[in-house]
Amino acid sequence: MKITVHPISVPCKDLTIFSATVRRGIHGNSTFKRKNTQITHTCVFLLTKTRTCVIVRSKDVITLTIGFREDMMHEFKSDQKKLSDQEIIDAVVAFANTDGGELYLGVEDNGEITGLHKEHFDITRLAAFIANKTVPPVPIRCEILDLEKPILKISVPRRTSITASSAGKIQRRRLKADGTPENVPMYPYEIAGRLSDLSLFDYSAQPVPDGDYRDLDPVERERLRDIIRKYRGEPALLELDNEELDKALQMVVQVDKRLVPTYTGLLLIGKAERLKALMPTAETAIQVLEGTDIRVNESFFLSILAAFEKITEYVAAWNHEEEMEEGLFRISVPDFDKRAFREALVNAFCHRDYSMLGRVRVEINSEGMLISNPGGFIEGINADNLLDAEPHGRNPVLADALKRIGLAERTGRGIDRIYEGSLLYGRLLPDYSRSTSTSVCLFIPRGMPDRAFVRMISEEQQRLGHPLPIYALLVLNTLKQMHQATLREISEALKRDESRIKIVVETLVESGLVEAIGNGRGRNYMLSPKAYGKENTAAYIRQKGIDELRYEELVLELARKQKSIKRADVIALLHVSPAKAFRILQRLVKNQKLSLYGKGAGAYYTLKV
Repeated sequence: MKITVHPISVPCKDLTIFSATVRRGIHGNSTFKRKNTQITHTCVFLLTKTRTCVIVRSKDVITLTIGFREDMMHEFKSDQKKLSDQEIIDAVVAFANTDGGELYLGVEDNGEITGLHKEHFDITRLAAFIANKTVPPVPIRCEILDLEKPILKISVPRRTSITASSAGKIQRRRLKADGTPENVPMYPYEIAGRLSDLSLFDYSAQPVPDGDYRDLDPVERERLRDIIRKYRGEPALLELDNEELDKALQMVVQVDKRLVPTYTGLLLIGKAERLKALMPTAETAIQVLEGTDIRVNESFFLSILAAFEKITEYVAAWNHEEEMEEGLFRISVPDFDKRAFREALVNAFCHRDYSMLGRVRVEINSEGMLISNPGGFIEGINADNLLDAEPHGRNPVLADALKRIGLAERTGRGIDRIYEGSLLYGRLLPDYSRSTSTSVCLFIPRGMPDRAFVRMISEEQQRLGHPLPIYALLVLNTLKQMHQATLREISEALKRDESRIKIVVETLVESGLVEAIGNGRGRNYMLSPKAYGKENTAAYIRQKGIDELRYEELVLELARKQKSIKRADVIALLHVSPAKAFRILQRLVKNQKLSLYGKGAGAYYTLKV
């Protein structure tokens, strides 16, 4: 009888279901029951960081499988007839030019293990061969895996440069329509985009092929001068004549004794018809939705400056503002902070990949605002380190020009402004989670402003005479969401080092914006009464509790009404951390007011009889 064993993949922690003692790299016997009959198989377990490969062998089983499928990071190659050297080199180059990955020799496309050719057992020679046939040399790592039949795993690192074969062939990996991966040639525009991602090439500084100085629009140049005045750019730029201004901002370069616009020049002050002809990727779109009704839906080829002003006008018309009185002053609270929106839109123009088709797109709906642009985060940047990473971009010359004319944040910390625009009003944080390897998507949520929180921040900034640091705002916002939290809980919520957060929290305690409750590692922090306002004093008292006796009274009252309580009930009642809830319950047990039954998650408490 012929039995085909399908891939079995389970987490390491669940291997007990096989009733087998499993250790890395060894065999184990396992017994399976089927229809009241015992069938014993010999199993081979391959434990990796992310997967478990299970291979079953018996006299009836003839197919061995590796346990997972091909994807962008994994490729299988049959080696029964000896895989050609060129195919190995092509696969390595493709991995190196994408995100790295693992090449398995001796595995069919369907995952069946058929074994390694005898000429590929010399892994030292193979590694040297690959290094000699790739430019620059790729330092691969080879490992033979004995899975009843030997296979070879070649680990390829991601490279910080473009890699080619010694014959000049450049490839990359991509997904086909059916979701399976393939290796394809890398075209010149893709090479430019890749180098740009690695900060090795500035697309915006290049002269435009077939470009002419007459492609620059005198009207758009005047718009640029107006923007310098409006947004307080470098005053010295206004004293330059047109040609000097163009050169100062690197909007033109000299080619064969004539001035030719750079991509920066064409993007900033190019004529609309020439921009569309010479840069078909420079499209912009805006969409406004009210429920399912489309109120605005427009796309256009305009210079960045013209597109910026047009989109700003649209957003202003749909950006509702609420007035708050603060003493003798009025605070305007918009749906979307104007400075945050400006920085987000400029970032989309500045950091997009102009070698890719696509549009800078702005969408406003009932949930918030979405701003997206083609091109993923550049090398070294991701959604988690945006606030900490050293400022650098995909188009340095374009970014520099936007800073000098006043549109972009001159310090390079425009991302701080984007976060600040939500934090100042006690709203949810900007969200980059929709971003992919080919696009950056920023979502700015709507939300009602927390009036007391806004008032507290405004008063503190007036007292200091300068804005609060971004991490102070992040901590305050986190405590607003969590009510009470330890240093560890705050650090985990912000995904930041605890020692760094401790400095920020202690500074906020000294300033009176945050209160500390308790001592030692169990010390909790909460917002001061300023964050709740006079109209919501009860909320502050509930969070603070006045004293521990009041906490105990509330817990005992709940136990009396419910007959029994759990720690989760105390957390919900008092809005305290799990650690604090546990301490309160333990104290009541010690004082013989509550009785404890059970352990762990099933533990519950009743009134002491």
